[in-house]
Amino acid sequence: MKSWCFVMLLCAAAANAAADCAPDALGTSRVLTLKREYAAYGTVQHGPLPLEKGEVVLTFDDGPNPETIGGVLRTLASQCVKATFFMTGANLARHPELGRLVVQAGHTPALHSFAHPPLKSMAASEQLADLAHGMQSFTDVFGYAPAAYRFPFLEETPAILAQLKEHKVTVASIDVGIEDYSPNDMRSAALVGRLVDRLRQTGGGIVLMHDANGPTAEALPALLKAIHDNGYKVVHLRWE
Repeated sequence: MKSWCFVMLLCAAAANAAADCAPDALGTSRVLTLKREYAAYGTVQHGPLPLEKGEVVLTFDDGPNPETIGGVLRTLASQCVKATFFMTGANLARHPELGRLVVQAGHTPALHSFAHPPLKSMAASEQLADLAHGMQSFTDVFGYAPAAYRFPFLEETPAILAQLKEHKVTVASIDVGIEDYSPNDMRSAALVGRLVDRLRQTGGGIVLMHDANGPTAEALPALLKAIHDNGYKVVHLRWE
């Protein structure tokens, strides 16, 4: 109970911490508002977002996780940075108050399936059931349907793509991944090194991280510092 209360207090404090940012904070350079429509972005699989060279969009997958979300929100708030959180419906159902705290902190919520299953190994009916369950969980928490969806493992399927098109939901792929998952090297220096190397290759774009992972949450201050020190600007995504 004590640890849960601590997480709640930490998240609530992070939601109001932006005014306390240091003068040299990374900051959010601008907001990019997208239409609520079926579209697809991220050059790993699709076309690019309308970004300038040197601009990045920070995205997080798999949360909200009560063990990590407080630290992630606190770090983002300390740098006046806004991000997009692709949350699973299962975690939202378990921790609806944490999903709402992410939004209260000024971040954008989006959907990352319900149970994070290997969709390509499932029957189409099972895929669509997971999507429907995820969309319902999202709507139950936020009061509106998700505007964007990221496939688990970036494994797109025709059945879900057709449903996303019908519901005017944007498909969010990525431009840059830092591979912050096992069995990769999860030390902070390795995560920072991969981020800097990939950004040099792409010049910016949509960055994928996993806020539910402890090592990522621990490395986030260093990751944001690397973005700042290498001259990149953060763009915050919103949907109409």
